[in-house]
Amino acid sequence: METPPAGTAPTPPAPRSTPEPVATNGRPGRSTVKWVLLLGALATLPAFTVDMYLPLLPDVATDLGTSPAMAQLTLAGMLVGGAFGQLVIGPLSDRYGRRAPVIIGLSLHVVTSILCAVVPGIGWLVALRVLQGFFNASAQVVSIAVIRDRFTGSDAARILSRLMLVIGLAPLLAPSFGSLIASHGTWRWVFWVLAVLGALLALIVLRFMPETLETERRQTGGVGSVFRGYGALLKDRHFLALAVLPGLGMAVLMSYVVGSPFVLQEGYGLTHQQFAVLFAVNGIGLVISAQVNASLVRRVAPIRILRTALVLQGVFAVGLLVVALTGAGGLIGLLVALWLTLALQGLIPANASALALTRHGERAGTAAAVIGAFQAGVAGLVSPLVGVLGGDEIAMSAVMLGAVVASLLVLGLATPAFRKGGWHMPA
Repeated sequence: METPPAGTAPTPPAPRSTPEPVATNGRPGRSTVKWVLLLGALATLPAFTVDMYLPLLPDVATDLGTSPAMAQLTLAGMLVGGAFGQLVIGPLSDRYGRRAPVIIGLSLHVVTSILCAVVPGIGWLVALRVLQGFFNASAQVVSIAVIRDRFTGSDAARILSRLMLVIGLAPLLAPSFGSLIASHGTWRWVFWVLAVLGALLALIVLRFMPETLETERRQTGGVGSVFRGYGALLKDRHFLALAVLPGLGMAVLMSYVVGSPFVLQEGYGLTHQQFAVLFAVNGIGLVISAQVNASLVRRVAPIRILRTALVLQGVFAVGLLVVALTGAGGLIGLLVALWLTLALQGLIPANASALALTRHGERAGTAAAVIGAFQAGVAGLVSPLVGVLGGDEIAMSAVMLGAVVASLLVLGLATPAFRKGGWHMPA
């Protein structure tokens, strides 16, 4: 496949029965394992920054003398900071390449992690978490942009799904690490560990990640070109609809993330270790669905998978709210309904992101920034509603259902996915 001239949109690839990787830099056919592991390690940093901290949220509230809602705000603050960070870092990566922004971002993540470890009060912790989210946003936006540099269409969806396997290990392992750390120290130790992880990732990028955006393909111009790039994206209603879907999906996930420590540990009396195990079980559902998606996109158009997965998730989310309202099945009933609802997430963000990126490959960093900003920003704005509405299983389930319904409305009203012929929509 030829690389289009700088500043021009690529021609959508012709449908293929068996997608083949599209490699840049003149190295077609190169193994994708390295990229999945490398980019997966980068993309897991924000996830670890959230998930390792989860079992300790009640401890944070107690130690800093604050409410559960304020403790949850330290998670939402990181997401909002990540949204703004990606909007800034995305265009920078289109202009200066992928390596420099991510190395600088990781370095500043280390600094803010150290400051979080010694913070004196909840206000400072919320503010620092916003900065932490801003800086480690570089890891996510660059990892997505690099995928678009090297892959396109259903190939990109397949690689993103493989990436989800690596990312899926974060919710499997991070809460257990957090509990292990807490058993030997306090919640503050988590941030020392996060500082070490950021430093290791920066060294890995320096050693193993080559530049994937050649000089001749980089965006030129000043601030005006950045605004023009965002303007072109914001005028594409179809792109915006696809770009916001990962954000609404993240809102579903983060509503569970911020609510579950209080629902399961305080409401049902589970220990840190029991919570970590149950959180890992839900993580397994995400991993399984991500791998199912990676196989499906070889034979089924991403838009078909996206449409079907959202409808099924809506059905399961309704069931989750019914269980929360009635108490049917007790803890087991709640956990089963949660697992089914969350497992569908592995089929949604990868396909929506790949379809959105295909429309604007010439400015992949900026497009990835918009997707990432929606992903962090929408989740950061929606997930605190769990605490506002009471912080129990009913509040958590209601917010999750609301985000799924919003996703269905966006897909149905702003794309042809549910219209005649939309089933065959390539992007």
